[in-house]
Parts: sequence; C-alpha cells; structure tokens
Amino acid sequence: MAGKEVIVTYEGLKKLEEELEQLRGPKRMEIKERIKVALSFGDITENSEYDEAKNEQAYIEGRIAQLETMLKNVRVIDEEDVSTDKVTIGSKVTILDMEYDEKIVYSIVGSTEADPAQYKISNESPVGSALMNKKKGNVVEVTVPDGVLKFKIVKIDK
Repeated sequence: MAGKEVIVTYEGLKKLEEELEQLRGPKRMEIKERIKVALSFGDITENSEYDEAKNEQAYIEGRIAQLETMLKNVRVIDEEDVSTDKVTIGSKVTILDMEYDEKIVYSIVGSTEADPAQYKISNESPVGSALMNKKKGNVVEVTVPDGVLKFKIVKIDK
C-alpha cells in the first residue's frame, strides 16, 4: 500500500533526513545505553528506568518507520515551479486582514512543514486551503471557530 504523498520544500526534505539520521544513529545508541544501564540494576519487573527507556525506544522506532515512509512518498517542490500568478505550495503570500487592516506574510507549505509560529501554514489548513489557487486581488473568506475571516491577497512571491 502506497502512503500519502508528502509535499515538502528542499529545506523540509533536509530536516526530515537530518531527523532520521539523528534517530538512527545517536538516539538509538543513547537508548541502547540507557537500557543496558537499567538492566544492570537487576530485577526489571519494578524498574522504572527500564520501562521509560523501552517506551522511548518504541517511540523512536515508530518515528523512524514514519519518517522512512514519508521519505518514500516525498515530492519536493522546486522553487522554479512555484507560480507567482496564483497561490501554490511554496508560495509566499502577503494578505491583508480586512478586519484589522494589517498585512501578514504566510508561506504555504505541506502539512509536515507547517509551523504557524513561523507563519508557515499548511495547504490543508483552513486558511491555507482557502488561499490555494487564488490570485492577487482576490478576497478570500475563511470560516474559523470564531467566525469568518476576510483576507485580500496583496502579493504572491516565490
């Protein structure tokens, strides 16, 4: 079964590969050492250090499998392919919040790279989804739990 396509920028691909390398190397070794130390304490039936290390080992192995699957299904967005005519993944969109009359610049990214604190929003998020394929000058309405937000697309960059 093929996994869901994972859309990333070159920067996002590099981060995924670096995380996988860290988990496969130093993190695995660290956990292996913690398990070894915990086993040296003797009886493992009431050994919380051993239980914690085994739980973390399971988490790391699960994350490694997840990253490997993601990397098998990755599609990298080339900046050269990003349009400035309409909003796509890889676009930097300057929008005007019509209620507060303030400009915000969002980068539209795949869900694995989303980081709202850094103004990187997923193409699958309510705002990102509403902006997709729109053009400069378009007014976009987004329904959110607090009501409806209205944005005007001011500029689209790579």
